[in-house]
Amino acid sequence: MTTEPLDTTAPAATARLVAREATIGYSRRVVAENLTVDIPDRTFTAIIGPNGCGKSTLLRALSRILPPSAGSVLLDGRAVNSYPPKEAARLLGLLPQSSPAPDGIRVADLVSRGRAPYQNLIHQWRPSDEDAVAAALAATKLTDLSGRLVAELSGGQRQRVWVAMLLAQDTPIMLLDEPTTFLDIAHQYELMELFRSLHEDGRTIVAVLHDLNQAARYADHLIVMDQGRVVTTGPPDAVITTELIEEVFGLRSLVVPDPVTGTPTVVPLDPRTAERNGAEAPAPD
Repeated sequence: MTTEPLDTTAPAATARLVAREATIGYSRRVVAENLTVDIPDRTFTAIIGPNGCGKSTLLRALSRILPPSAGSVLLDGRAVNSYPPKEAARLLGLLPQSSPAPDGIRVADLVSRGRAPYQNLIHQWRPSDEDAVAAALAATKLTDLSGRLVAELSGGQRQRVWVAMLLAQDTPIMLLDEPTTFLDIAHQYELMELFRSLHEDGRTIVAVLHDLNQAARYADHLIVMDQGRVVTTGPPDAVITTELIEEVFGLRSLVVPDPVTGTPTVVPLDPRTAERNGAEAPAPD
């Protein structure tokens, strides 16, 4: 993806995001208890783990959407839910798994909503807001679609509209819940390259990812979860091992260097080959 039109210079502010002995869940269903997580400042952190392990729930707690029932989530040492909404929205941006667009809204208008945290009765729409929206549309290759109704777009195009709105919001921390959903493989990597460029320019990126190889290629810090707990954290080279993949995902594999980047790549073993070699194949789901 060509990102030259986007000014990726991070906001001057930085913000440290942590969870301390947090209990999080929905209604009476607890997903994680006593969860302690530290998001290193200015890293690209990927949260990985099997389905239902609590990855998205953790991200929702970090984003202040889901307050912990015990413990705390802190932004710069202050409870994240204590921030006024607009102040929080200038520090934290969230790309959820899916969001319904308002009926009849056009692409540029939805992306413009990312500028709401910067407006009030005194400071209404300004040229800087227009520039931010135009840059976000260009970075996500949506300029030519800016006048289209969001409802007319494909699933992948709609996902890029939501990403553009997040870019227009221009926050030092970006929280991404499965950001490549609905995208074909080319657009997945274009989008991941864009997030990497934002990270390299100083933003903290936190992404829930299912693709382990994408996580290892783009993130410099991993959080591995299983059954509502943090199994391990650290750089991909230290975290991604055959033992961890089998323990957490129940998958026998090889971990080899990516031929392009040298980052760890998980190659699943054929169960039939494992059986022929005398190894016990993983049980099917």
